[in-house]
Amino acid sequence: MIVVTGGAGFIGSAIVWELNNRGYHEIMVVDRLGTEKKWRNLRNLEIADYWDKQEFLAMAGNDDLPVKPEAILHLGACSATTQEDADYLMRNNYQYTKYLARYALEHDVRFIYASSAATYGDGELGYRDDHNLLSQLRPLNKYALSKYAFDLHALHNGWLDKIVGLKYFNVYGPNEYHKGEMRSVIHKSFGQAQNNGKIRLFKSHREDCAHGEQKRDFLYVKDAVNMSLFFLENPDVNGIFNIGCGEARSFNHLARAVFKTLDLPENVEYFDMPADIRDRYQYFTEADISKLREAGYEKEIHTLEEGVADYLNNYLLTDDPHLG
Repeated sequence: MIVVTGGAGFIGSAIVWELNNRGYHEIMVVDRLGTEKKWRNLRNLEIADYWDKQEFLAMAGNDDLPVKPEAILHLGACSATTQEDADYLMRNNYQYTKYLARYALEHDVRFIYASSAATYGDGELGYRDDHNLLSQLRPLNKYALSKYAFDLHALHNGWLDKIVGLKYFNVYGPNEYHKGEMRSVIHKSFGQAQNNGKIRLFKSHREDCAHGEQKRDFLYVKDAVNMSLFFLENPDVNGIFNIGCGEARSFNHLARAVFKTLDLPENVEYFDMPADIRDRYQYFTEADISKLREAGYEKEIHTLEEGVADYLNNYLLTDDPHLG
């Protein structure tokens, strides 16, 4: 049995989808569905069991799981960078991860958890997944702090040679539809281009960066999944790893890719970035994936243009945009 927490969410459900593609069907999804539309992410997938997050934690705490898992892929967290309730973030992202990591280590269960590129802060120290640099990072928001806290906890307790932390960069693709304002700019741009014939992007508020030239490491979710499952297939590889494409691209490039795929003329409108996020906005992110490559990951990675074309043509422009 493979446990995927957050298995109805964006990356979690994509991992379940790819596990199905690889012949895995004994999968336990752990999540909290509530009234969101993310239940739709599960309807095309095959799973063996589903547990509410709190029920799963109670079972794990009492050593009462139906079967001992082969692995726990922990994607269950609040991923909203705008969440202002720091106590909630620390409970949901830090304490939850700490609890499951302890369980996995005590029961010899493979443990792979989601960290975040947000932990790098303003990028002053670069984007290298070097354990020696961890304690020097300075997160810019409460979400990043909640992720960073567990990275440090794992480091200080000597866990990083036994578990895997994945620093996801800007992942986009099918099954992100329930995320509201936390959806990728690519999904938002698709809707804007279709409905209004134009895409709206943040203005730059720095003199050294033109409007729309802010850059991100955009990673197609299918690549994020393949990278994540590499560590399931290679249990001797441990530590914190960047999960990105390794090439920063601008939001202008993103807009062009969307317009080209939709066969529409380019029409971009730039608008002021909200004042409350200007001092914690990342103008540049680019994953150093040399450590991942050196560990043995060899698959080719979608370019931004390839990923956008697949996402739009094979999902967003079809009757059912979900994986399955």
